[in-house]
Amino acid sequence: MKKSIKDLGDIKGKRALVRVDINVPLDENKNVTDDTRIQAIVPTVNFLKEKGAKIILMAHLGRPKGERKPEFSLEPVAKYMAKVFGEEIVFIPSVEEAAPYVEKLQDGQIALLENIRYYKAEEAKDDDMTFAEELAKLGDFYVNDAFGAAHRNHTSTAKVAKLVKPAVSGLLMEKELRCLSQALDNPTRPFTAVVGGAKVSSKIGVLENLIDKVDNLIIGGGMAYTFVKANGGKIGNSICEDDQLDVAKAIEKKAADKGVKLVMATDVLVTDDFSGNGTNKFVAINEIPDGFEGVDAGPESRKAFAEVLKSSKTILMNGPVGAFENPKFADGTKAVLEAIVEATKNGATSVIGGGDSVSAAKKFCKAEDFTHVSTGGGASLEFIEGKVLPGVAALDEK
Repeated sequence: MKKSIKDLGDIKGKRALVRVDINVPLDENKNVTDDTRIQAIVPTVNFLKEKGAKIILMAHLGRPKGERKPEFSLEPVAKYMAKVFGEEIVFIPSVEEAAPYVEKLQDGQIALLENIRYYKAEEAKDDDMTFAEELAKLGDFYVNDAFGAAHRNHTSTAKVAKLVKPAVSGLLMEKELRCLSQALDNPTRPFTAVVGGAKVSSKIGVLENLIDKVDNLIIGGGMAYTFVKANGGKIGNSICEDDQLDVAKAIEKKAADKGVKLVMATDVLVTDDFSGNGTNKFVAINEIPDGFEGVDAGPESRKAFAEVLKSSKTILMNGPVGAFENPKFADGTKAVLEAIVEATKNGATSVIGGGDSVSAAKKFCKAEDFTHVSTGGGASLEFIEGKVLPGVAALDEK
């Protein structure tokens, strides 16, 4: 277990150097169009405010690749955050100019540093600590609340934590680690994982790690067709990774050896036009005609998935089971999410693990319908794979 801000003693007047993930979408007029990530850091910032710490937030926006590009400035985000917190956010235009701004901060006041990815040294793969030392001068203790960036071995997520002590997690990071760890390491059974998405290759680690932990594994989305082809089925023009056929067979064998129930779609919605405006029809998953591709789980499959989910006590979802971005191909993913919501109402623990699953969950349900909706795409994926996240590893142990 990592230390969190709740384990700190008296921090009144101390400078809190806090890495947050406020990589939010902006429209062409620089207005924030989705503030989910800003809302997610409010509890940590308010906790530090109430304790009288001086708060210096570090964050990135987009991928400026080590150059100062005005379109990636965090200044409009600072203005938006002023509305969220009901007070001015002190904007610090650069690390070089930061010292006088930090010196003037009052207890409980919030400052935001300009985009940390304006500096090449932020993402450098070397062991040079010069930039970390510059940042370290700004804080008396370090807080990482950026779960979404915790899988990055960057200066602001990992190196600084080695220099500024104590180095602890924020409340969001703490919740992410607790919910994901609990689901993976100490689940109430039966434990079911839904793994979807387009490619087997991007989810091999996830599938392998989960087979050691779950009772049921639902495989949906585009990756299912690789499994179907591996078993001699006809998949038409469906997405398939021919170089992963052996991997699919190996995963099936491992599941059988471990006594894990693999639940695959039996019927699918197919189309001859991915825009959805052509011929759409339901067929058996292993008999997809040429010229057609599978785009969603069919009614029989939805029913089978829902039955397994409703009888589960712990559920982890990573990836949709169809091309849900198109409303015509969204019913399978919607049905899976509705079954998870129902199971949650009946006492199951449900964790939506990052990326496209989160977009789908937000689109069709409310975040509070689930036990936890992860804020980290890549970070959640790597955590579920069982990888060590550099931004977590760098924090102090309890």
